[in-house]
Amino acid sequence: MFNLIKSIKKRDPAANNYLEIILLYPGLHALCLHRIANLFWKIKLNFIAKIIAYLSRMITGIEIHPAAKIGKNLFIDHGLGVVIGETSIIGNNVLIYHGVTLGGTSLKKGKRHPTINDDAIIGAGAKILGPITIGKQSRVGANAVVTRNVESFTTVMGIPAKVIKKNDKKNNKNFTPYGTPVDLDYNNELN
Repeated sequence: MFNLIKSIKKRDPAANNYLEIILLYPGLHALCLHRIANLFWKIKLNFIAKIIAYLSRMITGIEIHPAAKIGKNLFIDHGLGVVIGETSIIGNNVLIYHGVTLGGTSLKKGKRHPTINDDAIIGAGAKILGPITIGKQSRVGANAVVTRNVESFTTVMGIPAKVIKKNDKKNNKNFTPYGTPVDLDYNNELN
């Protein structure tokens, strides 16, 4: 857990110190409670797992189904309104902003929710729906609605989400999840 706290400090310029992160970051609290709920889920104590998930949602405003599979160092920044569905899979070092939904599009059993691969950034308000995959180091812009797979090292934005930029591995750090001019060439977009 300390590695997660260190990664939050590194990724959030507003984080002043470790104590502040431990006491005041709802994304950290939700993730800690999810880890506990997930343990109960794995040993088939689903009712207890759902109670813990419910309490977590009431405390943090972040809803994570106890069956969701989450890798190391997920950072849920701000957090309010984040929903992570039952069959979601989230890789390592993923950044999710507030208002994001990883939702299902089917009532059938089985894989219904997205897979988010390592080092992806999901912008505020984005909706990623169905059993699709967001590739490694991909970026989803604010309020995008994604219903198709996104290749690795790709930036998507809009409703429905469209590829804005294919990134190379070296230059993918300049993306901002708010859709600001770092990824958009407004001169070409407006002409």
